[in-house]
Order: sequence, then structure tokens, then C-alpha cells
Amino acid sequence: MVSVPRDDDGQHGRGLLKIIDSHALLDPAQYDVLVVGAGFAGSVMAERLADAAGLRVLVIDRRPHVGGNAYDHLDEAGVLIHQYGPHIFHTNSSDVIDYLSRFTEWRPYEHRVLAVVNGKEVPIPINRTTLNALYDAGLETDDDAAAFLAARAQPVAEIRTSEDVVISAVGEELYRWFFRGYTRKQWGLDPSELDRAVTARVPTRTNTDDRYFGDKFQQMPLHGYTAMFERMLDHPNIDVLLGVNFSDVRERMSYDRLVFTGPIDEYFDYRHGKLPYRSLRFQHETVAVEQFQRVAVVNYPDEAVPYTRITEYKHLTGQAAAATSITYEFPSAEGDPYYPIPREENQALFKQYEALALTEPGVIFVGRLATYRYYNMDQVVAQALMTFKRQFGEGARDGG
Repeated sequence: MVSVPRDDDGQHGRGLLKIIDSHALLDPAQYDVLVVGAGFAGSVMAERLADAAGLRVLVIDRRPHVGGNAYDHLDEAGVLIHQYGPHIFHTNSSDVIDYLSRFTEWRPYEHRVLAVVNGKEVPIPINRTTLNALYDAGLETDDDAAAFLAARAQPVAEIRTSEDVVISAVGEELYRWFFRGYTRKQWGLDPSELDRAVTARVPTRTNTDDRYFGDKFQQMPLHGYTAMFERMLDHPNIDVLLGVNFSDVRERMSYDRLVFTGPIDEYFDYRHGKLPYRSLRFQHETVAVEQFQRVAVVNYPDEAVPYTRITEYKHLTGQAAAATSITYEFPSAEGDPYYPIPREENQALFKQYEALALTEPGVIFVGRLATYRYYNMDQVVAQALMTFKRQFGEGARDGG
């Protein structure tokens, strides 16, 4: 069991983060850099600018909290839930771990996901256990499983789409069971209309490894993501202004440098049109049982089921409580931007905005939304660290 520390106002892990009044009349002269966005990209950049470069930084965010989509908080049942869906930390980068470990301790956690297929809960990514459960195939070795999949794989002359990737690897039947319905729900498009990168992220295994990720470092922030962000931004050179849109303060502030982590098309007032995104709607519930499901995440690939997955957070946190907290996840065409839609025409549109970004003096675009790419959390951290290093050089203080 892991207990998440709470202070008198019920918040977990709150440090000495300096949050200023959103109605304060800002004096632009007191800041060297304005950072737009308090998620991973903005917070890492702010911390490095403040601690390693010794600059005065103002961080603003339109949401009423730090942490971006990784924001977590204690719900009414006392369970630490992820407000914007499950965020599972994994990486092979020792540099990223060394950096984040300055702001958090870790709880070992290896993520496992089940998918409901033909009335059975089976491991995903597909592995030998999955195949034996669905086909009663009696596969005993990796070679057995490889031969089984090879017999079902259907050659594709040119692999261009997500559908091509899966069918060429596992065949039509497993494609229909695991990928087609889930992808249609998640993206609002058929896999044949999506770039091959969408399903290339999910491997198929011939062994019985049922972990979702294979990274050497798989752990969760011990006291949660929000506590980690609060420690990251707890610096005498950093002020944080929440609940404020960049557009509302843009004309009130002057800055030599701006770090922008929001949507790049929004920065340029949608000059070339809006970049397409897929959004999500979350339905959070408390259930009066100790455990709702066997693993943290269960996927529902069937198109007849309106949600894509259910998350139970106690698996992630290790907390013990009489009740449990779950989240149903519903993909949506409307709402906050979460996933850039991977199609060639969308990349072409982004390239037009990227060309505009290159003409903006003193503006640094970093993060998922500003670069229109779906990064894992560790990749965003790595991008921000590298961006800082590239902009400020080797001479910046390490700050370790």
C-alpha cells in the first residue's frame, strides 16, 4: 500500500509553488521569459530557464492547475485519479529519469492491459497467452506462436496505412477483433485512412510477456504527477499564473523570449486553418467495491461499446481503500486537443505553420501541441531538455 500525503486543504504533496493572482496587473519588466503552458514541456523549460540559466520566468496556463494532461488529484473516495485519463510513465532514457528524479520519488509499476474480445479478457499487445486463450491453440514456444501468426498474416504489397501494418503482421481476423473497432472509435476514421504509425506503436509478441511496455524504467511518481510538477515549479525565479489564456495577456506583456507549448495554429490565429485533433471525454465514477477489474486498464475494441477503455487507478497508485475509482474514456471530435490526427494532409498543413514559426524571433515552440506530434511523456521531457540546451548552450548551470 502507498499512502498519498495530504495537507490540511486535502491536496496532495503541495509545496511552496508561487501562484500569483490572476487579476494582478503584470509588470512585464520583472520577467525575462514568458512560458505558455504548465504541462511537461512548459514546466521543464521553466525550471531549466530559472535554475540553470538564472532567468526570471512567468508560467501561465488556461487551466486552473499545473501539470497539463498529467494532472492528478485526490477524489472524494481519497483515490489519486488522473483527471485526463491514465498517464503511465515509462522510458529508456537515463537522462530523463535523472532529471525528473530531482522532483519525485518513484513507485515501481509495470503496466498491463486486457482487451475484451469474444467475451474473454485477454492480454494486449497480442502475445502467446492471447492466442492460446482465443484459439485454444496449445502454443508452447515462441516459434510455435511465430508460425501461428505467420500462417494468418496476409502479404501487403505496399504498407501505407494502419490497416496494412496489422493485416500484414497478424491477418484479417485478429485485425477485426483487436484493431478495427478500437481505431474507428478512437480516431473517428477507419484504419485504412490513417498513417501506418498509429498501429506501429503496438507490438505483437510471440512470448508470454504481458507487460504493455518493454522499457527498462517503468515506475510512477510516488506522490503523483501534480506533486512532481509543483516541486519542479517551486523556484524563487518562477511565478505561475493560472486560469489565464495567452490571448488575454498577449497585448499586456512584452518579452524578449517566449516559450509557447500551446497549439501552434492557435498562436498564428489559425491563419492557414485549424489543425485537426481528436479529443476525449472522461466519465469518472466511484464504485463501492475494493477492486473493479484485474488490471489498471481494460480495452473494449468492439464498436458496439461506446467507450474505448476503463481505467482503475488503485492499480497505478497502490492505494488501499474500501471503494475504488474508475474512468470511462469516450473519444470525441470536439473538446481539448489530445491527439494530432496522423494523415498526410494534416502534416502538410502543420508544415505551413512550422514555416511561420521559423520567422518568429524570440519564440520557442516546444511540446506536443506546438510541434503537432504525439509524444510520450518522456519524449516531451527529452525534447524540452534538448531545446533548452540548444537555445542556451553547454554553459548553462546543471542545476543538479
